[in-house]
Amino acid sequence: MTLKRLFIQHLRNLGAVDITPSAQVNLIYGENGSGKTSILEAINVLGVGRSFRSHKHKPLINHHQTSFTVFGKVNAEGVEVPVGVNRQANGEAVFKANGMLVSSAAMLASYLPLQVINSDTFLLLEGSPKIRRQFMDWLVFHVEPGFFQVWKDAQRCLKHRNSLLRRDRMDRFELATWDKELAQYSHQIHVFRQECMRQFCETFYLLVQEFIAIEGVSLTYYCGWDEEKDYAAILADSVERDKRQGFTQVGSHRADLRITINGYPAAEVLSRGQQKLLVCALKIAQGYLFSKITGRRCIYLIDDLPAELDEHHRSLLVRWLDAMETQTFVTGVEKQALLDAWQELPATEIKLFHVEQGNVQAIV
Repeated sequence: MTLKRLFIQHLRNLGAVDITPSAQVNLIYGENGSGKTSILEAINVLGVGRSFRSHKHKPLINHHQTSFTVFGKVNAEGVEVPVGVNRQANGEAVFKANGMLVSSAAMLASYLPLQVINSDTFLLLEGSPKIRRQFMDWLVFHVEPGFFQVWKDAQRCLKHRNSLLRRDRMDRFELATWDKELAQYSHQIHVFRQECMRQFCETFYLLVQEFIAIEGVSLTYYCGWDEEKDYAAILADSVERDKRQGFTQVGSHRADLRITINGYPAAEVLSRGQQKLLVCALKIAQGYLFSKITGRRCIYLIDDLPAELDEHHRSLLVRWLDAMETQTFVTGVEKQALLDAWQELPATEIKLFHVEQGNVQAIV
């Protein structure tokens, strides 16, 4: 899975960009504010319909324009698939793949699996459980074809149940009907997540020893309720408490991946540098397992690599990416700092792009 062509128009400060990336390594350098991160954002838009910096689309549109467009040609198992996204200032969005309209960002994501490593990645350790659920569900979505529909069905049930809980006069029979469906879908989600996390943990523990010298790292998947009890019974027993709160307090929507060091939350005991190494290991393990299960490769977007890792661990990360044979887009301020990370891999095809005031130039 590689991006063979990238066309960007009117996204942030980028005017019209049309580049042919390397199938392996693409190094993008320029001063802060030049627009290099905007290139990564554009690829993310192409993959999931939005930026990794914000869910809002209006800030992405150039101040003097009414829309932006991102177009790419994706090489998927030898087949070239055109993919495009257009977002209007009024909120209208058009997603296309292979000449056909795509109805949702979730469907768009199946064409271009992406992994992002940037400063926000560290929220995996110190952020809310929602961020870790999204991390888990990225893998489940891409390797379990039935997951997304079940997840949508569970969200629908949860919405109806919460609406009933907030009514002055709650219909117990109607609530029981939604409870039954919610329990069924939640159990299916749990089965999907549990198996994926089992495989993920095995992969992570093997890889992490090479990357970081931290003892006592542990990952624990929590399904969102007490697994020793029947979830349908938990819902029935928690009706009055949920009604007082106005929402359902336990379930797959409260799942978490608990990351600890000798039993303590990793974010509380690790230095900032160690946290950076740990989240990189999590991201690499996820991409590695995705490739192992599906036979496909995701694309890595790494924003400001020199600022996030020291020279030694940059080298380790680069060797992992090289071994995975994945396409990578990396930004940084200094060209040489980016090149140095790949200096031990002379056979790797590297393309350099210089960004200055929204203009992108390929360096031969």
